[in-house]
Amino acid sequence: MSKKLVAYFSASGTTAKVAESLAEAIGADIFEIAPEVPYTPADLDWMDKKSRSTIEMQNPTSRPAIAAKRDHMADYDTIFLGFPIWWYVAPTIINTFLESHDLTGKTIVPFATSGGSGMGKTNEKLLPSCPGAKLLEGKVFKSSTGKAELAKWVDGLKLS
Repeated sequence: MSKKLVAYFSASGTTAKVAESLAEAIGADIFEIAPEVPYTPADLDWMDKKSRSTIEMQNPTSRPAIAAKRDHMADYDTIFLGFPIWWYVAPTIINTFLESHDLTGKTIVPFATSGGSGMGKTNEKLLPSCPGAKLLEGKVFKSSTGKAELAKWVDGLKLS
C-alpha cells in the first residue's frame, strides 16, 4: 500500500477545506504549504497591478519562499497537490514547493479550487518543476465538495 500526502496552499481557506476533506477521505497525511511571508488581503487583490500576487504571477520565474519543507518526503509515493487557480494556473509558490523536494518516482496529482476557471495551463507550468515525477491531470473542486465525491475521484485515478 502506498503512502499518500495531501500538500496544499490556501490563500483564503477555501483550498484548505477541500484538502482536509480529501486527506480524511483517503487516509492521507496533510501538509500546508505556507508562505514564509503570509499574504495579506491587499497582496491578494488581483485587480491591483501592484499587488504581490499580481507581480508574482506576471513573472513565471517568481518563487515565493515557503515557511518550511515537508519532512520525510521520501516516505510518500503519491502527492495530492492543492491550490487555488490564479490567472489560469497554480500560484508560483507551488513551483517553489515542488522544486524544494526530490520528487523522482513519485506521482503528483493536482487539485484546485477556483471562482470559475478550470485548470488552464497548470500542468504545463508545473511539469518543469517536478522532473522525474509522474504528473497527472488535475481537477477543480468547489469548496463544498464532500469526502465521498473526493474519494470517488481518487478511486478513478490511475495511480499505479
